[in-house]
Amino acid sequence: MPVSDNSLSSDFSLVFETARQQARLLADGEISSEELVRAHLNQIERVNPSVNAIVTLVADYALDQAKAADNSRISGVELGPFHGMPVVIKDLQDTRGIRTTQGSPIYKDHIPDSDALIVDRLKRAGAIIIGKSNTPEFGAGSQTFNAVFGATSNPYDVTKTCGGSSGGAGVALATGMASVATGSDLGGSLRNPAAWSNVVGIRPTPGRVPSVGVDLGWSNLSTDGPMGRTVGDVGMQLSVIAGHDARSPLSIQESAALFDGSLERDFKGVHVAWSKNLGGRPIDAENSRVTESQRYVFENLGCIVEDDEPDLSTTDEIFQSLRAYSFAIKHEAHLREHRDKMKETVIWNTEQGLNMPSIDLARA
Repeated sequence: MPVSDNSLSSDFSLVFETARQQARLLADGEISSEELVRAHLNQIERVNPSVNAIVTLVADYALDQAKAADNSRISGVELGPFHGMPVVIKDLQDTRGIRTTQGSPIYKDHIPDSDALIVDRLKRAGAIIIGKSNTPEFGAGSQTFNAVFGATSNPYDVTKTCGGSSGGAGVALATGMASVATGSDLGGSLRNPAAWSNVVGIRPTPGRVPSVGVDLGWSNLSTDGPMGRTVGDVGMQLSVIAGHDARSPLSIQESAALFDGSLERDFKGVHVAWSKNLGGRPIDAENSRVTESQRYVFENLGCIVEDDEPDLSTTDEIFQSLRAYSFAIKHEAHLREHRDKMKETVIWNTEQGLNMPSIDLARA
């Protein structure tokens, strides 16, 4: 799709608006969904070759959906909070009719015939899938690279990593290729790539954003979740993707509407536990300096900030055991049938789970 020189300035301004503001502009008729989608497609064409965040682009599909969304609005039919807004989906999450590889050569040509629940809820709220974001193989690892699409670069320095496993999502947000993106989190995958790309990611409480048709329905180790450039945009997405689903055994029975309210509140007297090193964990000196310099923000809001160092001495052992167990369940068949197409760390984690004594899992 050619980029019009006349559109560069307006596109740049529009794609870096918050999702909430984009929704208001659409609802007020100041822009059309087609204009918004084209602006994001132009931005993807401009910047994605440098960072490799979007690995499957569905431009024609997105434009067709945008035109349909505009026609619905003209007819007086409102689809939901994300009516006509483009969204980027993590390549671990199934998208009906759109390639979903999980970053694995095993699934490099896989086209799902159904949507993941998080995708279905966004689409029902009017969102338009514009593309899929890069992830490490099966989401395993805190760096975003795989044998199918290669590595995703940090938006501030393309020689550096963007974190992971929702690295493509974080970079897409930081560079204006999306204002809303989905992610998932087993051990930091919504949080560390958000931090490394200077955007917002939150790991929801297990069951807050339910999943269905998964291998470990009773496990609270991994969860889908939202990413955005602002807290308000993350709340907007949570108001759609959260909520009870009877098919998910851990699903929380509470309305998701509470996440779309005002962010303004009185924090006076709120207790905040402040940890300098999470109970003796190694922390980079520069990170410590930056975080300590921001403590006053909470104090100025009226919070009662108290130093506290939790005992996390056994957490790594617990996490390793639970992760190995989950890998054994998810990847035993992959290992048996496609070992030559799997990266070494996934093989190692899977074999660790298959060979783990039951007492280790019981202790975890």
